[in-house]
Amino acid sequence: MKIGILTQPLYTNYGGLLQAYALQTVLKRMGHEVWTEDRRTFPLSFKYFLKCIIGPFIGRYYPTKKQYSIISQHTRRFVEENIRVTDPVVTNTKEIFRKYQIDAYIVGSDQVWRPRYSPCITNYFLDFTKDSIVKRIAYSASFGVEEWEFTPEQTQVCSTLLKRFDAVSVREDSGILLCKKYLDVDAVCLVDPTMLLEKDDYIQLVEKDSTQPSSGKLLVYVLDQTEEKQRIIRKVSENLSVEPFFVGVKKQFEKVGMKKINECIYPPVTAWLQGFMEADYVLTDSFHGTVFALIFNKPFIVIGNEIRGMGRFTSLLRLFNLENRIVTSCEEVNADLINRRIDFMKVNDIQKIERKKAFAFLYNSLKK
Repeated sequence: MKIGILTQPLYTNYGGLLQAYALQTVLKRMGHEVWTEDRRTFPLSFKYFLKCIIGPFIGRYYPTKKQYSIISQHTRRFVEENIRVTDPVVTNTKEIFRKYQIDAYIVGSDQVWRPRYSPCITNYFLDFTKDSIVKRIAYSASFGVEEWEFTPEQTQVCSTLLKRFDAVSVREDSGILLCKKYLDVDAVCLVDPTMLLEKDDYIQLVEKDSTQPSSGKLLVYVLDQTEEKQRIIRKVSENLSVEPFFVGVKKQFEKVGMKKINECIYPPVTAWLQGFMEADYVLTDSFHGTVFALIFNKPFIVIGNEIRGMGRFTSLLRLFNLENRIVTSCEEVNADLINRRIDFMKVNDIQKIERKKAFAFLYNSLKK
């Protein structure tokens, strides 16, 4: 079967790239021919062009297409080497659908159903397939938050579109309630695609690439830096008597601009993965940072990231009975929490069960 995957643009988000890689890998192993839509926001609109000019005057920088190609050189290489993509898509998704003669579309995972991240939100409910015979599936699609963010008009249109789907699964248990309450559709909760692969699958990715070893034992992957989070990092580091090391980009282009662009280049995806392989402990405010701590069986603490949506964290950790690993302030961090043992044998058993559920969902949804 020819399958198209519709997810967020494949840019510099490590979790977003790896979930796209994982879902495509699983489907290919099932014997399908798979493409992931290469959705782009470039070429730049006139409005964005104005932002690039005005931004420096208000202390916020927007990368041009050329600058972005520098920033994303390593993450783009990961896509080119590991993810089979369609021709670039800016607006005309319907043309891609026709060109590749797609038999089934899978929407997911990531926060594809969050309007602030998906401006063309009806695309992610497959509006471009409404006059066609095609299987429509949502796999582990995420709203990102527990509150409803759709406008009344979006709600009405997306409810109609979602009722045409053959199968609907969401990533968070709160998504089941949102689907039922606002879209009048029943859904099931399934794990993020990254958890469908084994730890060894990711180790093989790292081993075929050349990366430098990590410089410490406390891996820190923090997306939104604050002084409070720095206090937590210091506290955990001192308690464990280990040096922290940071994975991810050193500086955000939006804050420093072209003058420090070399510090804005995202490290390779394999270097990010290697950090989890080599760490003794993980400290993160990232959903996928939490996921990979679980996959690699590393003790961890999650710093609650309310800006990016807490529902994702609570739903994931509730599944493993690890909600107590979430903190929101330095005062909640103590020696008991830091050194509390995680039963990874139990974690791995739950992952096996969830994988079986997910594989059964995909197999049954794709049956001709």
